[in-house]
Amino acid sequence: MSLLVPTVGENEFLKRMLNFSAPSNVKIHLYSNDVTISDASVIGDFTLITDPGEISLTGASWTVTAGTATYPQQTFTFTGAGTAYGYVVTDSTGAIVLFAETFTDGPYAVPAGGGTIKVTTSISLD
Repeated sequence: MSLLVPTVGENEFLKRMLNFSAPSNVKIHLYSNDVTISDASVIGDFTLITDPGEISLTGASWTVTAGTATYPQQTFTFTGAGTAYGYVVTDSTGAIVLFAETFTDGPYAVPAGGGTIKVTTSISLD
């Protein structure tokens, strides 16, 4: 599945763009349930993985060129087993889904001894 920006994310993007809401760093989380992402998706639809938890994405580390914003690859390091179906990017509080994506070649299963999942985040505007 391709990346999807649900309605709550669209509203937050507009608020930040128009300086209605103060900009802040965002967070990326992995999720472990086989959810169908839609325009109506909210954070409660995703079962967020707590091992290894979220990663903060700082504003200055994004590269923006020709309508596409890309963040350097991030590594999630598990201490135990886990399965990730995709990732969700939220506001700094973790309450608002800005965008989400299901791994097209996933889910990724991490064995009991732990392991890593690497994610490169990119979003484009038409």
